[in-house]
Amino acid sequence: MLCASLIPTVLTGSQLTAFLVVVCFSAGLNIYATLAMLGLLEHAEVLRLPPGLQLLENWYVIAACGVLFLAEFVADKIPVFDLLWNAIHTFVRIPVAALLTYSATAQLPEWQRFLATMLGALIALAAHGGKTAARAAVTHSPEPFSNIALSLSEDGAVALLLWYATRHPYTAAAIVVAALGIIAMMVRAVVGAMRSLFGDAEDALAKGTAPR
Repeated sequence: MLCASLIPTVLTGSQLTAFLVVVCFSAGLNIYATLAMLGLLEHAEVLRLPPGLQLLENWYVIAACGVLFLAEFVADKIPVFDLLWNAIHTFVRIPVAALLTYSATAQLPEWQRFLATMLGALIALAAHGGKTAARAAVTHSPEPFSNIALSLSEDGAVALLLWYATRHPYTAAAIVVAALGIIAMMVRAVVGAMRSLFGDAEDALAKGTAPR
């Protein structure tokens, strides 16, 4: 039993699809942790990466992602600055998630590969959007503890989901789908609250400037 548990997981077909759902979701939360984790899982012989992702097992790539992860680990916990950091990383997390999906699906016909890539980008966008919405919701709080708690939760989720997906890809993908549903409701609530806030501000300004 012990020897069997040490055999690297080789993902193919629907298992690979489920695993990529988890990868893209994780990339939308923290791209550097995701890339480093994939490389480390390969080196630990827990996972056998698809040929298109073998570059991630290079120690230079892992080290670079580790340094960038440390930078994000700090930046992601600073109120207000974390919003700027996340805004910039809209142009990093989503394209890299798309690239990961494209590279991992070389065995598919080109049109299926394109659709998979678009789906991967959308999953990363949803995760990134949920993360940004959560940060916006707690930005008004003067203390940094809510930002720190959110950031640590996101980092932990990336590590746990990716590890769990190596053994139970379908269950991990189902967790991601449920999380995407929660994110959709959360983003809708935040957008509604912001519209209400701006509407109240406009009403107050209009009343203040109305002629008497």
